[in-house]
Amino acid sequence: MLKSFRYLLLPLSFLYGMILWIRNKLFDKNYLKSASFNFPVICVGNLAVGGTGKTPMVEYLLRFLKNDYATATISRGYKRKTKGYGLADENTTALDIGDEPMQFHLKFPDVSVAVGEERLEAIPQLLHDRPDTQVIILDDAFQHRQVTAGLNILLTDYNNLYTRDFILPGGDLRDIKSSATRAQIIVVTKCRRNLEEAERDQIIKELKPSPNQQVFFTEIIYGTPYHLFSKVPSAISHSTDVLLICGIANPKPLKDFLTTQVHTYDMLRYPDHHIFDSGDLAEIKKQFSKIASEDKIILTTEKDGVRLKKFENELKELPVFVLPVQHAFMFNQSEAFCNTVTDFIASFKPKEN
Repeated sequence: MLKSFRYLLLPLSFLYGMILWIRNKLFDKNYLKSASFNFPVICVGNLAVGGTGKTPMVEYLLRFLKNDYATATISRGYKRKTKGYGLADENTTALDIGDEPMQFHLKFPDVSVAVGEERLEAIPQLLHDRPDTQVIILDDAFQHRQVTAGLNILLTDYNNLYTRDFILPGGDLRDIKSSATRAQIIVVTKCRRNLEEAERDQIIKELKPSPNQQVFFTEIIYGTPYHLFSKVPSAISHSTDVLLICGIANPKPLKDFLTTQVHTYDMLRYPDHHIFDSGDLAEIKKQFSKIASEDKIILTTEKDGVRLKKFENELKELPVFVLPVQHAFMFNQSEAFCNTVTDFIASFKPKEN
């Protein structure tokens, strides 16, 4: 029913697509200016709204780069209570910088985490504050063409490839499909585990990468849950009953995972980037108390966990666990992906003035 309704919106999608096409042409012809930096800048983004795995991809990059390079990341800071540029420190909260940047800050304390709606302004400020920075990762900035990154990593969901989608509001695309040509790397995310080489090759054929583009495939891997406050890990089992607290764009992979891993689960679904309040807390406690099992936990995502931390006094006596998630490269592509990224950084040569 919802899909049928969205098809009725395709005329609006056509109009919006024309506006996006004109905008991109203005950037291509240099009528609208795009700045580049004499500095390694990596952009992680997508063409669609919703979850394609940008946050786990930024974490993947931070994880393997931070030991060899002084690494920083800049995000918009969606739904934060502040404006403008900000750099995370020991007193920062999710309300200051947003849930995803706060997640980066907590998991990678040796990485510089900044926010700023205007990346063009945020990059120089970050380099001023942290002059030893060697590489910057822009989170969700592919469609913001005021900055030209040296390396663009474009993500597309296996279950909704951008080649099969439509422009908003009839579909989920927020940029035209031809913008994919600006990416040096395309990653097909959230693939099914038993993806065969024949299907992989068919997808690559459908994406029609240019000779200078590489296509990679990843699946979602869930780790061992850890306690929201103590960080102590605890495995779930087929006897565990779960109350899932979920405020992410696409919970389907998580729901599919729990279906195979636990006894039962009930879900309290919230909007993406939802800011929890005392009413939500009361509902969580109420629903958890209704689960009769003794082997029961409250399970949430890392993004949601960041926003629940403020209720430590109210939740510390309850078994609230966080489920970590990572990208895992398929077809033995992990080394090739990492080499492409590090080769870009190592071979980057600043332009002479």
